[in-house]
Amino acid sequence: MSSGETNEKGQDETGRLLAGRYRVVSQLGRGGMGVVWRAVDEVLGREVAVKELRTYTDADGPELADLRLRMQREARAAARVRHPGVVAVHDVAEADGRPLIVMELVDGPSLDHVLRKRGPLDPHEAAAIGAEIMDALAAAHQAGVLHRDVKPGNILLDRSGRVLLTDFGIATMDDPGDGSATSLTRTGHLVGSLDYMAPERAQGADPGPASDVWALGATLYAAVEGASPFRRTSTFSTLTAIVGEPLPEPRRAGALAPVLARLLDKRPGSRPEADEARELLRAVADAGGSDNATTALGAAAPPAPTRVATEPDGPALPPGFRLASAAGAGAASGGAAPAGAAPGSE
Repeated sequence: MSSGETNEKGQDETGRLLAGRYRVVSQLGRGGMGVVWRAVDEVLGREVAVKELRTYTDADGPELADLRLRMQREARAAARVRHPGVVAVHDVAEADGRPLIVMELVDGPSLDHVLRKRGPLDPHEAAAIGAEIMDALAAAHQAGVLHRDVKPGNILLDRSGRVLLTDFGIATMDDPGDGSATSLTRTGHLVGSLDYMAPERAQGADPGPASDVWALGATLYAAVEGASPFRRTSTFSTLTAIVGEPLPEPRRAGALAPVLARLLDKRPGSRPEADEARELLRAVADAGGSDNATTALGAAAPPAPTRVATEPDGPALPPGFRLASAAGAGAASGGAAPAGAAPGSE
């Protein structure tokens, strides 16, 4: 949103103060359930991303309470995972009765945005990105958190070279800490992005850590091959392929192909756990050399500051992006205009 752009009521939201401290600068993303703002925390003097619920504004009673609990659950899930590869949550607040999640601001695009602008990645580059995210998933699983929506749109590439996992909107936790059940999703409804959904989830089974491993495997397959492995022309045919069809032979994956085969094993118990999968991916990345994984990223055109993956325009990559090693990634720095993190967006 540029300065002066108005909301659905014709009101200019630039400069709006949220929860008494977060001054709106611009819009980073919008989805069916809300909006993500770029804002300035006037107490601490730093830029942040603020996710605001903007649907059902007239909802009251149980409906509004459920929506508020969902956003609180998202914030708790992300905050529970202390890892430099997970977008940090700074605060949970309200503005005009609407729940807010305040997050670090990531200065860079999503993997989805990169793939749409640049096309498939080199296998070693994809493996290096995958190792970073698998390390974040290992930390999440150790903390009792299942992400359940790993996909290119929820992987962010910061200018500094950090790779981050964002959007814990449908995550589950061993102990949510709010006295409720571990999941607020409705029985009988598929939740998550179909292209990256594991077979056991497609069949209605409870998710486990292996489901996140599959989702990242499908994400990396899409990153090197140009499309997720079981995408078909309809929901039914996609579900059928996920559950019953063999993995299509990768044509561009090279040394990453055998790792993808393990991550995308239809039997959850046969997939490697996140720690093991991280090491498999690191081995492929290291075999490509320290520069091979980032050469194409660094050659991309300079972007405007902090883009959202779902935006159709804008540059593909941050200038000078160089992937930090999974072992040496520093503490999280500003960000989460979570690509795809506008509430309700895919």
